[in-house]
Amino acid sequence: MVRIALDPTPYHHDFRLLEFPDVVARLGYEHFQLTPHVDFSPFFRYPKADDELVAKLKKAVSDAGVTIPAILPVQRISCPEEPQREAAVRNFRRIIELAVELGIPVINTEFSGRPERSEDSEAAFYRSMEELLPIVEREGLRLNIDPHPDDFVEDGLEAWRVLRGLNSKAVGFVYVASHTFHYGDRATSLISELGDRLGAVYTADTFDHGRSHGLRYISNPPGNAARVHQHLRIGDGDVNWEELFTVLRSSGYLDREEALIVSNVFAEDETADEVSRYQLEKLRELIG
Repeated sequence: MVRIALDPTPYHHDFRLLEFPDVVARLGYEHFQLTPHVDFSPFFRYPKADDELVAKLKKAVSDAGVTIPAILPVQRISCPEEPQREAAVRNFRRIIELAVELGIPVINTEFSGRPERSEDSEAAFYRSMEELLPIVEREGLRLNIDPHPDDFVEDGLEAWRVLRGLNSKAVGFVYVASHTFHYGDRATSLISELGDRLGAVYTADTFDHGRSHGLRYISNPPGNAARVHQHLRIGDGDVNWEELFTVLRSSGYLDREEALIVSNVFAEDETADEVSRYQLEKLRELIG
């Protein structure tokens, strides 16, 4: 059965880490993805959790009757600058340890390289994977990666080629619906190509930044390299949800026991409870 998980990022400012399990349960979710948090695994920095915090989090999760099926760290594992890349690998090693201690089987992440140094970033990514992938495989984990806007690879099919080059069944793809138009707006062909290597699906809406012949968004100065996308609630943007869930169904993803769909709306924190409940209801409808 498909697991629907909440990304608790909208609650980071109002609740402590150990309160997240209760928040998730109160909203009707059975699962949540552990996202970058200052008390656990901050963006780009060394994780801050010790054995005591891990034990408290495990108890809070158990007491609330929810699970953590995946953890999302963001580290500069594709940084073309070697000191930063080495630090990211060190940080990621600790994240793997924490995932194992918490019994989390899936790590979802991003490439975190630089588009203006694409070739160097790709080489850095493969260097990092030479160190990290053997650990991931030894621990029996699944590592899924999203080509995030403003990364060294943004096109979905090209990102899949990079991941395929690792030649490891432990590596998969995170399909983020709000990145659809940066991927190349090719849900049908991309998801079919991924097959059983599709590891997770994130669900939030976004507008197509390429519409109106590239003038839907105007930012200054002209020609700057800004990437624009949103994480809106389902139905508030341009993502074709019927098409997406049709291909998820036809590809067999929705029939997989380990299938994971994450609600990750970030644009409406002031109505986070309402939006989170809406997302859960809408996702159940789309899956059903």
